Amino acid sequence: MSIEMWTTGLSHVSVAPRAAARAEAEGWDGMVVVDSQNLSGDPFVGLALAARETSRLQLGTGVTNPATRHPAAAAAAIASVHVASGGRATLGVGRGDSALAHLGFAPAPLADLARFVRTTRAYLRGEPVAFDELRAYERDGARSVDVLGLANRPADSRLHWLPADLTPVPVDVVATGPRAIALAGAAADGVWLAVGADPQRVAWAASAAVAAGATRLAAFVNVVVHPDLAMARRLASGGLTTFARFSAMDGTVHTPIDDASKQTLRNVHAAYDMERHTRAGSAQAAQLTDEFIDSFGIVGPAEHCIARLRALAALGVERFIVVGPSIDADREAAGLARRMFADDVLPALHETTPATANAAASARLVAANHTEDAHAT
Repeated sequence: MSIEMWTTGLSHVSVAPRAAARAEAEGWDGMVVVDSQNLSGDPFVGLALAARETSRLQLGTGVTNPATRHPAAAAAAIASVHVASGGRATLGVGRGDSALAHLGFAPAPLADLARFVRTTRAYLRGEPVAFDELRAYERDGARSVDVLGLANRPADSRLHWLPADLTPVPVDVVATGPRAIALAGAAADGVWLAVGADPQRVAWAASAAVAAGATRLAAFVNVVVHPDLAMARRLASGGLTTFARFSAMDGTVHTPIDDASKQTLRNVHAAYDMERHTRAGSAQAAQLTDEFIDSFGIVGPAEHCIARLRALAALGVERFIVVGPSIDADREAAGLARRMFADDVLPALHETTPATANAAASARLVAANHTEDAHAT
């Protein structure tokens, strides 16, 4: 079994190219950048610049959303990155979080996400999109092209410029709750789980995704390698609260988890300060307990992190999108954590052994048997 290891980065044009070059040199398989227009730069510009600085690193959005992006524009943007990179792009999509909060909106409804995935995938495959399919994206006061009295007009919408020999860009959906996981498994090319790193929880989510039709699983995981466990917890706390909050976006926990962790999720939700998004020094980070960090995230010495990640890979996760030290973490300690991951963890996880492959096959069978529990949650 081959395990892909992706890192996360900022989309700012002065950061993304350098981060991508460094990630490729360190041995990462891919990098995603955020799409949050008020907090960072444009992800597609950042990814295009990153493509120029790399030759093999896969590049994707982590993630865009159906509220701030029209499907035709999103498809054209990521397809441009795909062409510029020689076929290395992926479009990661979710309901939206900070990108919408900074516009005064909540995450997009699941129906909007489903429509966006369906339409964007059609564009990226060179397929025609009926104008009726685009009615939901009309702005107030929009008029039909018919008012222009043209001698002829397009009968439908499509990306006419796509190279015929270019493999379509995959559209992957990040999901946490049971309904989002079911949607992702049924409609997307891949499912990116965002449920933390507890094996039982990942097994539940993986089985639900497979039951819905998923054939390729990835997972966002908060991982910090450091010999000092207390320091590792502090370094991870900011980014970890962001992903923990996804499990209690409205204050209710819709996914299986123990009672103590459920209360921590509620506390994170109640304290969440979007102005301190992803920050270790935030009010939400102060709500985390050591036990929750150790379960929801993966922190500590390299050997421990390797073992935890291999256990999740054995559940069928083929790609890890690693969220490392928080943006406001101690720079020296964060630098050591990143070097240790690159030097010790990446090489170990890129090793392929028959025993690992057999464990993964067995784990997939076990996960498939959890379908009934997944639907009951």
